[in-house]
Amino acid sequence: MQKYGVNELRRMFLEFFESKEHLAMKSFSLVPHNDNSLLLINSGMAPLKPYFTGQEIPPRRRVTTCQKCIRTGDIENIGKTARHGTFFEMLGNFSFGDYFKTEAIHWAWEFLTECVGIPADRLYPSVYLDDDEAFRIWNEEIGIPKERIYRFGKEDNFWEHGAGPCGPCSEIYYDRGEKYGTGPEDVMGGEGDRFMEVWNVVFSQFNNDGHGNYTDLIQKNIDTGMGLERLAVVCQDVASLFDVDTNRALMDEVGALAHCRYEEDDKKDVSLRIIADHVKSCTFMASDGIMPSNEGRGYVFRRLLRRAARHGRILGIEGNFMTKLAQVVIDLSKDGYPELEEKKDMILRVIDQEEERFANTIDKGLEILADLEKDMEAKGTKVLAGEDAFKLYDTYGFPIDLTKEILDDKGLTVDEEGFHKAMQVQRETARSARKTTNYMGRDDIYQKLDASLTSAFTGYDKLEDESKVTALVRLAADEEGEDEIADAVTDGEKACVITSETPFYGTMGGQVGDRGVIESANGKFEVEDTIHLQGGKIGHIGHMVSGMFQTGETVTLKVNEENRSLIGRNHSATHLLHKALRTVLGTHVEQAGSLVTRDRLRFDFTHFSAMSQDEIKEVEAIVNKEIRAALPVVTDVMSLEDAKKTGAMALFGEKYGDKVRVVRMGDFSTELCGGTHVKNTSEISCFKILSEAGVAAGVRRIEALTSDGLIHHYENVEQELHAAAAAAKSTPADLKTKIESMMEEIKTLHSENEKLKSKLAKEAMGDVMDQVQEVKGVKVLAVRADGVDMNGLRNLGDQLKEKIGEGVVVIASVLDGKVNLMAAVTDEAQKKGAHAGNLIKAIAGLVGGGGGGRPNMAQAGGKNPEGVADALIKVAEVVSEQVK
Repeated sequence: MQKYGVNELRRMFLEFFESKEHLAMKSFSLVPHNDNSLLLINSGMAPLKPYFTGQEIPPRRRVTTCQKCIRTGDIENIGKTARHGTFFEMLGNFSFGDYFKTEAIHWAWEFLTECVGIPADRLYPSVYLDDDEAFRIWNEEIGIPKERIYRFGKEDNFWEHGAGPCGPCSEIYYDRGEKYGTGPEDVMGGEGDRFMEVWNVVFSQFNNDGHGNYTDLIQKNIDTGMGLERLAVVCQDVASLFDVDTNRALMDEVGALAHCRYEEDDKKDVSLRIIADHVKSCTFMASDGIMPSNEGRGYVFRRLLRRAARHGRILGIEGNFMTKLAQVVIDLSKDGYPELEEKKDMILRVIDQEEERFANTIDKGLEILADLEKDMEAKGTKVLAGEDAFKLYDTYGFPIDLTKEILDDKGLTVDEEGFHKAMQVQRETARSARKTTNYMGRDDIYQKLDASLTSAFTGYDKLEDESKVTALVRLAADEEGEDEIADAVTDGEKACVITSETPFYGTMGGQVGDRGVIESANGKFEVEDTIHLQGGKIGHIGHMVSGMFQTGETVTLKVNEENRSLIGRNHSATHLLHKALRTVLGTHVEQAGSLVTRDRLRFDFTHFSAMSQDEIKEVEAIVNKEIRAALPVVTDVMSLEDAKKTGAMALFGEKYGDKVRVVRMGDFSTELCGGTHVKNTSEISCFKILSEAGVAAGVRRIEALTSDGLIHHYENVEQELHAAAAAAKSTPADLKTKIESMMEEIKTLHSENEKLKSKLAKEAMGDVMDQVQEVKGVKVLAVRADGVDMNGLRNLGDQLKEKIGEGVVVIASVLDGKVNLMAAVTDEAQKKGAHAGNLIKAIAGLVGGGGGGRPNMAQAGGKNPEGVADALIKVAEVVSEQVK
């Protein structure tokens, strides 16, 4: 058997199934598309769910993929054994109502034995207990002896996930030989390492109603999965997925940085495996636009990276090292995933910034945790308080899972309930990132529409078109009602109208949907929004203004021209802005989201520091220069590969088909974009950035205006300027001078007011020098001066310190029912032990408050005026205890 590499096996598999008339599709993004049931894609079939359920029509009835996947269910165990990793690639061939068991089994056998060259006598198939058809195919058609075909029960060989499509499966195992185990567990279906499952073919032929009742599916499907790394383990005859060629090369790089070798030290091996696996996951997540954060998939990214960074410290790796390894991942995997090379600058920047952020706090965090462990030992407890775990998380960036892992290595645990109480708000936000839904994700009325219905968008070249109504959905008037598919909608009803063709642009790529009207001889419908639905349908959301619509009726669709034009100007401006940002800030800038409406534009982009005013001005200048240049805006339709050759920028998370639209603005900007645009940049008129701010780790946001929106903005600013000038009894031209004069006058009045307040406070106190006490050689003055704020108390304190020379001054004041305390201690008194901060702490409780401060000055507030007298009496007692 030839020892094929991972990249070679991937290519061989896809080419094999292309020869069987399958469409080889590129791996989908790790970010699920329209599926809130998953944080990250974790199987080969996950992105294909809509094809299996009929919600969308597949591009071909036979499909093959190599899908990048991440599973995070047992992160804490990754590395401790060599069996599992978070990142893996899943090979799959799929049939949507085309071929079934016979072809699936034959092709699996042909690929493994003839294409890859695995010895047939070392392969063992299994089938579901009652699946006689699959058993017969293996026995009679493939020629496997009956005694080598294993029947397993529902737990092993029947795939289902709640209600929905399900069915038996047939797995193919490989006997790795006696060197991998001879114990009782090393048998077919056992838990040992000798027999390894290589391929799993799911025969999706039943529908489960959720109550254990199964009916035959009209459309029977094939869903297969074969772990690429597992296949490489077999072909290369290595011990584990960490030993296959690409992973071992990465492990060797980690070892070189740590000055050690894999399989020389068990403890170091754990760290080597963790780092290699996690950096691979982080690299691929960054390539799909996932940013480290404290919620959702961003939290997975942060947790993996920081776990790997900690294990780098354990191995003695000095400084930041993750980007060096990420570069290795890119070099090893870019043949199968070219987006890694395309997004390299961005990937390395994201990883470096997150590692640097953690490096700034990890040492202090580990030091704090070590102190907490000592406290636990002294108290005789093995449970870290939840509040302490939260402090590590909130202040030092330690994910709770990392704290648990560190403590678990020492036989200690964490009060997780206490931790979650301490961060309830944050955790609720994180949990909302993952919603629980049914088997196939979304569950709304639109899924009940005929999957064969589609809508062709005709609005690039025209704003009015005729078409037929293919479906109507009556929308509930309030939250209590139910949406329903209808044959007709009438005057006043809210509805979604679906037609076979439409010039209305549906919300997509950050651009909001069109507005307008749909008319027929029988009625008029106002379109308030346009949305994309699964299966290529476009829905017009709005209400019947008059009359009635029926399915099958011919209607005229008219897009609001002014609205479309304003949206187009803002959308085209985002392209100019994107290129200008890359010019000024660097090519690491990538679009991370956008919102384009008729009034404004919002543009999110990857960058790791706030823009300076000079940078903002430079970006504005570049955009306005290209607007004035009157660049022609040209759109071409071409293949994705040809588009990339033009240098067109693709966006994170976007799902592109075989044919894409390339929008060019002169020689300045070229992007893949399905939105609507101006015909010439001069139509944008003008551009102004209103704000630039951070919205997430490594993501900045610009809010900007163009054309009419900017003119309206300046009109509002002008109105406010005139109103402000009138209020100041000035003119807009003289307003700045007037404000400066007013500020100087306010400053003078404030100074005079402070002097008057100080004079009144001194008069209210009278001559207090006869109240000075001497405590162990230290002068102590504790007095009351009601009606004085904290600033006044500090001024009084300075004056009284001058009068007594050296000593301690404490002043209490009741103002608006609340107590203010101020303590001042001179240098000589401090040398003798007096401490203002500790003194204030000792007496503040008597007035129902708290406070503190420096040795020379401290202050406090309280809610109990009745306690002032007792607090002042206690001053001498506290000073007596402080002075040595």
